[in-house]
Amino acid sequence: MNAVVLLSGGLDSATVLAVARSEGYACHCLSLDYGQRHHAELDAAVRVAKALGAAAHRVIKLDLAAFGGSALTDTSIAVPVDGATAGIPVTYVPARNTILLSLALAWAEVLNAQHIFFGANAVDYSGYPDCRPAFVNAFEALANLATKAAVEGARLTMHAPIISLTKADIIRRGTQLGVNYALTVSCYQADAEGRACGICDSCRLRSAGFAAAGIADPTPYRASVL
Repeated sequence: MNAVVLLSGGLDSATVLAVARSEGYACHCLSLDYGQRHHAELDAAVRVAKALGAAAHRVIKLDLAAFGGSALTDTSIAVPVDGATAGIPVTYVPARNTILLSLALAWAEVLNAQHIFFGANAVDYSGYPDCRPAFVNAFEALANLATKAAVEGARLTMHAPIISLTKADIIRRGTQLGVNYALTVSCYQADAEGRACGICDSCRLRSAGFAAAGIADPTPYRASVL
């Protein structure tokens, strides 16, 4: 069976790809070059797709930096490094997951794929509204209203296999499935070599996850944070 898997190059999406592969899907991975601060995660996505045996991998360029509104797409907005705060953080990219899933849906129709895998997580995460079960369920309903394939009887299913897992459980699951997390990049402000800052929200969640899982953190950090 064909499936489209959203692949950012980070820890969560790499785990989701491994889960989909373990369930027998031919995985067509989709990444988005959306004007983010760095391309290290896209380089990581290429590595991860190859290592985990993806059937195909495409990178779509769509410049969300034209709108800005996020610390990840507007360099005038600083990436927060003081730990989690109340409310939705400035690293939220407006409509990013809706756009990503829409592109995945388009490719799924072309592939005659009835399955889309998405690395949403609603436990150890930054509080983004488009990572919640309600969003995933709503998008599945939309997909089955808005596509020729679904109207003609090929119902589409959204898979969010890590949505209720802690970061530690995600890491344990991926490790069981052979994910090499050294290939992944999670940092919001990684350098050109993919080395992490160690202090942004994503780095903190990742580091805490490895510690809680009892697994050595393979993340390369910049010398300034050691």
